[in-house]
Amino acid sequence: MQASPLERLLRHDRRWMLGGLSLVIVLCWTYLIAEAALMARGGSLLMTATGGAWTLLEAGLMLLMWGLMMVAMMLPSAAPMLLLHATLTRRRRARGEAAAATGLFAAGYLIIWMLFSLVAVLLQYGLQQAVLLSPMLALTSQGVAGLVLIGAGLYQWSPLKEACLRHCRSPLEFVLTRWREGRQGALVMGLHHGAYCLGCCWMLMLLLFVGGVMSLVWIAGLALWVLVEKLAPAGHWLGRLLGGVLVAWGGMALWGWP
Repeated sequence: MQASPLERLLRHDRRWMLGGLSLVIVLCWTYLIAEAALMARGGSLLMTATGGAWTLLEAGLMLLMWGLMMVAMMLPSAAPMLLLHATLTRRRRARGEAAAATGLFAAGYLIIWMLFSLVAVLLQYGLQQAVLLSPMLALTSQGVAGLVLIGAGLYQWSPLKEACLRHCRSPLEFVLTRWREGRQGALVMGLHHGAYCLGCCWMLMLLLFVGGVMSLVWIAGLALWVLVEKLAPAGHWLGRLLGGVLVAWGGMALWGWP
């Protein structure tokens, strides 16, 4: 059966959307890989911000690093929501208007994570002034790391986590219950979705301080886990299982083992 003109347009738009998302994600990961390699060799400008008071340039570079890292980690899991929004908008508007609306939805989503990045930079600065971070930005205190692990594990079982994860796992329910018309409406929808995503994942992101903010293994592992938790059929229960593992790991860290 031959596809209708609208169906062909939707497929064409979906390919462009996936291509654009993939390009942004690849560029952000390329930056992270290059920056991690430079830090490992001691040649990164970020290394100058590991002790003492930061200059405005150092603070800006650190905020840029956190912002691009959040895009690399969180944009893949938002792809289903963005594709659904683009499809529904395309059915109601001309192509240019639909693309602009979906772009504003994505902007709203990323604004929330940029705000989180700002808070993370402030937290990192405080930890560095307290001499609690290594050059690779990992906690040097096993006790503090243990508390972060336990906190993240307990949060996996919290009602707030469960409510936010439910919204993130149900894109169709989200757009049906929170749909807003127009470009401003798309931006507000993106902010709402970003807030739910932040509520779901903020404690997981703080685990970067346990393994090292510039550890590619931890960055990739957490990004993969966010995808699994949001998209896998058993993601909800896997998240609870992870919570138990994190609490046990944190308990062992507090007791000085391993």
